[in-house]
Amino acid sequence: MSEKSLSLAEQAYEKIKQNIMDLTYPPGMPLTESMLTKELGMSRSPVRSAIQMLQTEGLIESDYYRSITVKKITHQDIEEIYQLRELLETSAFRFIFTSGQHVEYSYRLEEKVVRMCAASKDVYKWEIADTDMHMEIISALHNSRINKVYENTLSELIRIGQFSVKNGMRIPKTNDNLKKMVQYMREGEFEKSFAILKADHFEIGKDSALRE
Repeated sequence: MSEKSLSLAEQAYEKIKQNIMDLTYPPGMPLTESMLTKELGMSRSPVRSAIQMLQTEGLIESDYYRSITVKKITHQDIEEIYQLRELLETSAFRFIFTSGQHVEYSYRLEEKVVRMCAASKDVYKWEIADTDMHMEIISALHNSRINKVYENTLSELIRIGQFSVKNGMRIPKTNDNLKKMVQYMREGEFEKSFAILKADHFEIGKDSALRE
């Protein structure tokens, strides 16, 4: 493949992935090469390469008849991912306190929350910033294997998070609660800070996403 063709394939990949991630192409939406070539203004070759990359990444599925769709997100997917999040983030959040890093992490998380507040009017960008905040919590465990497990769910987390907002999770309220969480962390209040994380992200977030 020439450099020019590779560049076009990468462009097609980035654009299609963006449309999947921000729900322009929602889960379960049928896709065709002809539709994508028309939308992207490209020939079939780079679009076909992009589709193959996205299939490998698990964002596009194909069936026996070679029809392709955006990967669906089922209620079971949501339940399993939130269970995974709660297990990992509860452990990491507790460790932040037991290791005496709660003040340091209050500032690290505050930086992420500031970015969330700045992105409040764009749900997709806000979800990206929110995911970064949760990755910061996970980073406290200093476990590369856990990081990889979490990173493997990021595309689903971001799409599921947008369902949560669409179905009732309020961004301004969540931002305000996270500011309180950061302050409680700074004061060494584990129970109060964790209660906010648990309520906003493991309960309200999941319940809202399941309404999709």
